[in-house]
Amino acid sequence: MRILFVHQNFPGQFLHLAPALVQRGHEVLAMGDDANKRPTPINIARYMYKRPDLAKTVPRLAVTFADNAARGAVVAQAATEMKRKSGYQPDVVFGHIGWGESLFLKEVWPNARHLLYAELFYQPRGLDTSFDPELQRDDENQRIWITSRQAHLLLAMHTTDEAVAPTQWQANSFPDYMRSRIDVIHDGIDTQRVKPDPTAKFKIPGSELELRAGEEVLTFVNRNLEPYRGYHTFMRALPKILAQRPRAHAVIVGSDGVSYGSKPKQGGSWKEIFLNEVRDRLDMSRVHFVGHLPYPAFVSLMQVTRVHAYLTYPFVLSWSMLEAMSAGALVVGSKTPPVEEVITDGENGRLVDFFDVEAWSSTLTDALAEPKRFMPLRNAARRTIVERYDLHTHCLPRMIDFVEKP
Repeated sequence: MRILFVHQNFPGQFLHLAPALVQRGHEVLAMGDDANKRPTPINIARYMYKRPDLAKTVPRLAVTFADNAARGAVVAQAATEMKRKSGYQPDVVFGHIGWGESLFLKEVWPNARHLLYAELFYQPRGLDTSFDPELQRDDENQRIWITSRQAHLLLAMHTTDEAVAPTQWQANSFPDYMRSRIDVIHDGIDTQRVKPDPTAKFKIPGSELELRAGEEVLTFVNRNLEPYRGYHTFMRALPKILAQRPRAHAVIVGSDGVSYGSKPKQGGSWKEIFLNEVRDRLDMSRVHFVGHLPYPAFVSLMQVTRVHAYLTYPFVLSWSMLEAMSAGALVVGSKTPPVEEVITDGENGRLVDFFDVEAWSSTLTDALAEPKRFMPLRNAARRTIVERYDLHTHCLPRMIDFVEKP
């Protein structure tokens, strides 16, 4: 079978799936943006897309669709060239619903089976919209703008044959009439690689400090340190935690850009804005901002941490939370629907209201202070991931079946 993956940042969510299909004897190719330099064993056909200056020529409500449609047209043109030059004809085309790459590929290859990774469907009410009254506005203009951003998602779903979402909550973000075409299969966690290790060590980059499993280590991880992932709530809780636990260290992973939501209107970065809010109440010798980490270092950190804080708006669930659980960490998560799908308070982790700074301080302090008390929750967290999200025994076989079925 010829299988084509389409993802601007390939391998993305297809990191494990694409090589597994190669091992099963399929002919696998990917299409991705020429600017993407991520390593992969899969051959990539690259396209070049330069976003036009749409703000001057397109009404604001149409900018998102115009951008995605323009990218989709570039991808379709590249696909047409592949077809013309070599006669390439895939049996399956599997793309990501974002960025518009898949919008016109059914016109290039009408006989292929077209699949989508359906990550999230924007909603003008509920979900992440106006969730955080401190930083988000909720008015008619905002809701109209968000509704306009559904256009490329609707067209993508209209032209696909089947789709897959990583969690039930994310699948449920799509309109009711679409859900019968969306399977729920998580990308999967490699629980043999990400597992408890009582001998684990983590060295703070650029220092001589080495933290070890069993010590008082509190972690917070995200691609970028921003409100969508609760960075502001965590930082506001941190001074009281460190004051009450004088031997504790906080390791904060993430860069100072923006993955989701808007940049600060006042300029600067969210990282510095919320750090500056509490800096004079922190012992900065015990607060370690480590930026992005290589994956092996991240795994070691999750094996070392005594408690891992994970917060998110009602939005896409991060792999890092599941990986922390797989490593046997005690995860204290925000009481928001994506997290509640995985964590049950008092059974395999703790849940705290996203905005309750005092509750975050007390819950994280208790977790640092009484590790033996919470060991059953850590063990249960690990079991949850092994039983429901294991890459090799659950998720990858189901995803392979999804791609291979006639």
